[in-house]
Order: sequence, then structure tokens, then C-alpha cells
Amino acid sequence: MFTQWALPAYDGVKRVEGGIALKRLRQIVTKAVVAKGKKRTEERVTLCPTNKPTSILGCWVINHTCSAKKVGKFVEVSGKFDVNVWYAYSNHSKTAVFSETVHYKDKVKLHFRDGEVTVGDDVRVRVIQEPNCMEAIISPCGTKFEIVVERETVVEVMGEMTICISVHPLDFEEEWNFSDESSSSSSSSSSSSSSSSSSSSSSSSDGRFVLESSSFPDERPR
Repeated sequence: MFTQWALPAYDGVKRVEGGIALKRLRQIVTKAVVAKGKKRTEERVTLCPTNKPTSILGCWVINHTCSAKKVGKFVEVSGKFDVNVWYAYSNHSKTAVFSETVHYKDKVKLHFRDGEVTVGDDVRVRVIQEPNCMEAIISPCGTKFEIVVERETVVEVMGEMTICISVHPLDFEEEWNFSDESSSSSSSSSSSSSSSSSSSSSSSSDGRFVLESSSFPDERPR
């Protein structure tokens, strides 16, 4: 017993998996994020005020700015911020505010989603945690401040990517499913004969509504 298989006729059009014709595929070159990196840093900063401090009354970090550039497989984030320390001196009889600008450089490792690729120098940096004072103490020598500052940044590297899409003819229209709607109406009069009519509407496959009506004589016995 032999089994005969019916094979589809070959139309001469090359197709990929899924049955999409190759002639309908297009490639688009665009920019996308190809690598990311994230780093959280706790840095101990030592400051030397003009007066010998007795106690620290407050500390805050302001005016933070940063920039990033790609260096090999890493991104170098360079920035600066101002540290302000309010302190008492001369045996708590006087107060003053000491301010100093602190510069830093963070090296952030990159993680590639699709393996390491050759990318340009288009790098973006986003600050998750602005520099913030976690701890402020007077050093054991009694003449300096030791400030612990935390910060966290995320870097993104942009690169060119090629995406493949399927195009359709201009007369292509998405298929819609319309639900059937119906309506009926009836009328009567005081004359010897009466008629009833009903109308219904249905939708065709192309989305147009067609109105259908019918009328029947009154067949009740006189």
C-alpha cells in the first residue's frame, strides 16, 4: 500500500521560516542601547577646616555634576560635588561653615546583552543616587573631618543595530471581526388589514452593513 503526498506548487519565491517571502523583508539600521553598567560607591572624604573643630552640627552635599566617556570595556564617569560642613569650634563658642569641592572618577564595567560588539563613543550617564552624606565625624587627630559619601550611577552605551521587518502591499488591511446586530419594528392600524414588518441588518465580510427587510400579509382567519 502506497501513500501519495500532495506537495504545494513552487511559485518561485524564496521563503524563510514561518512562510514570509524574502522579497517582503526589509532591514532598518537604527540606534539602540547595546551595553549597560551600574555602580554604587561609598567614598571617604577628608577635609581640613581652617579652625580646630569641637563638634559637627551638620553636613550636606550639593552642586553635583558628572559626565561619562567610554574607555575600552569600561565607562569612566567623572564628576564633582560640593561638601558643606557646619561645625562649632573654640570650645563650642563659635560656629562656621566649611565648604570644599570634591572631584571623583568612577570606572563602570559594561555588560553586553548580545555579546561584545564594536560600538561608538555615544555614552549616556544617569544618576540613581545623588551624592549623599552618610557619616560625618572628626578625625582622631582632632583637626580634620572625615565624610562618607555614597553615590550610584547607571551608564548606557548606544550602538547601531539592524532590525528586520516584513512589509505588506499598500492595499493590505487588518482583519476585523464585527458582531452581528439586529433590530425589528412593527406597526398596526385600526383598519381591517394590518401588516407587520421587520428589518435586520448584517455586516458583510468587508465591514459594510447591508440592510434587509421583509413584509408578510396578515394570514389570520377573518
